[in-house]
Amino acid sequence: MRAEINHWKDQRFGMFIHWGLYALLGRGEWVMFNEPIDKDEYRKLMDSFTAEKFDAREWARVAKKAGMRYMVMTTRHHDGFSLWDSKASYEQFTSMNSAAHRDFVREFADACRAEGLMVGFYYSPMDWRFPGFFMPRLYRKSALEMRKQCHEQIRELMTQYGKIDIMWFDGGEDFWLAHALDLHGGIKQRDITNPQCPDFWGAEELDRMIRELQPGIIINNRYGSREFGDFLTPEERTGEFNINEPWESNMTINGIWGWTPNPPRTLRECIRLLAKNVTGDGNFLLNVGPRADGTIEPVQVERLLEIGRWLEKYGESIYSTRGGPFKNSNTGGMTYRDRTLYVHIWDWEENVILLPKLDAKILSVTSLTADEF
Repeated sequence: MRAEINHWKDQRFGMFIHWGLYALLGRGEWVMFNEPIDKDEYRKLMDSFTAEKFDAREWARVAKKAGMRYMVMTTRHHDGFSLWDSKASYEQFTSMNSAAHRDFVREFADACRAEGLMVGFYYSPMDWRFPGFFMPRLYRKSALEMRKQCHEQIRELMTQYGKIDIMWFDGGEDFWLAHALDLHGGIKQRDITNPQCPDFWGAEELDRMIRELQPGIIINNRYGSREFGDFLTPEERTGEFNINEPWESNMTINGIWGWTPNPPRTLRECIRLLAKNVTGDGNFLLNVGPRADGTIEPVQVERLLEIGRWLEKYGESIYSTRGGPFKNSNTGGMTYRDRTLYVHIWDWEENVILLPKLDAKILSVTSLTADEF
């Protein structure tokens, strides 16, 4: 396994950030598609997007205090709005042309490095503003313009912001093309085994370009036919125990990715999710959706700081460990480092826990955790 993958696995816990124009509406990051909102009407939100309290350094400080070791921000979501000075953006739909007039990606990358955190860029190749996304064969010219935008924007991100540690694609799989709403309002996707336009995005070319421009970068698997990429990405669920393939579970702190005033998960739930993922040998990417002004809700900040206080006490059982050697279960799981095993119990219904037989002599047993977990 590549050294970069092992280093990323050592970090174990990261912050995901979904932020963009949709924060102004407070109804989630899919609001443009779900309601739906005409692209020209949606564009008008740029005039109100001042982000007057945005402070990337504060985001990074919160992440660090929460015990997170890396950050991934949405440089551009499916609505097509770019949070950097992108010359390749269709109709110049960027933060530099909004009321804010700022390159938020640059500020984010600088802030991560200042706090010693790994830098991750999320990018969505798909773009709801293009008819060619929904009907790539009927509107071929539009579809090709969208693909051109994708390749040029990825090149910008890989060449203008220094060393990037993580590239996080979303919606770049072939089967996402031509998705729509069915008669019942659900998302209707193409059959994953029968995409309308196989290899539409030129995944191999994208993969080669990224790795040439950013040697050592790691990339998730959400592009092309998913044959490329370095790690799997189970969403809004804990991943299955898997020591053969690197993976990362990405989940929300409050049930939705973009900002809405939903209450956050309890501390108990957050700690359990972290432990369940790490004992399964996966990373945990926990999402927050900042408000339109650029601030993270205080109740979410407090929850993150509570997680950080827990990790200050018990982080040795999380960081730089691997899941196993035995599979986790509904009761608990294990992590290990060298010759030390850490047993995590999240549902202790009996007075006795039976552990699998170890083919080694146990030298000592120490209790680390508090009773509340």
